[in-house]
Amino acid sequence: MLFKCLLGDLFGLLFPDLCCGCGNYLYQAERQLCTVCLHQLPYTDHHLHAANKAARQLWGRLPCNAVLSLLYFKKGSRTQSIIHHLKYKGRKDLGVKLGNMIAQKLLMSAAYEGIDLIIPVPLHLSRERRRGYNQSLCIAEGIAAVLKVPVNTNSLIRKKITASQTKKSRYNRFENMQQVFSVADKQILNDKHILLVDDVITTGATLEACGMVLFENNISKLSIATVAFAE
Repeated sequence: MLFKCLLGDLFGLLFPDLCCGCGNYLYQAERQLCTVCLHQLPYTDHHLHAANKAARQLWGRLPCNAVLSLLYFKKGSRTQSIIHHLKYKGRKDLGVKLGNMIAQKLLMSAAYEGIDLIIPVPLHLSRERRRGYNQSLCIAEGIAAVLKVPVNTNSLIRKKITASQTKKSRYNRFENMQQVFSVADKQILNDKHILLVDDVITTGATLEACGMVLFENNISKLSIATVAFAE
């Protein structure tokens, strides 16, 4: 037992477990995010306000039942570090944790009652193979574990790869997403309340493109949940 403890301490020195938000060392009971970050992250409280900023971003473009982002996103912030670890550092466990945190907010809002299916925004197969995972699916699995609602990855399909949206204007982002998504399994969507999940809302172009395709295939209601909202 002593040897195992010493070996664990040595491993911790060589490969320290760092917080994905601030980069500080994690204590033994902490996972992915330190206690300080968990208390000081810029939470939005969107679940308390139907007319929140993320929802207003999609007004007049997509008929959403409710829209929620867990955190505000700014360049150089802890939120940006979290999203970077989630998307580019292989931290699928972080995605699940963030999904758990989102689900706890969803449970506090009556607007999210009666969700039938959780659908993550899909990556193109070539990009998912290169990255090794879909970060939105990790978030969706974290939400599903709390809400006890199935995740569906077979219906919404990304049929073409798109260039990065990062430096595009709102209109160019919208143009970039045209004809990108389609539906493969229509029957399972019929008359369902769908929770669409993504990592970040910036202009909302990706979510709008996904949502319109889902409505074209007879869903009854669309709600949206993301980790972050870029003001």
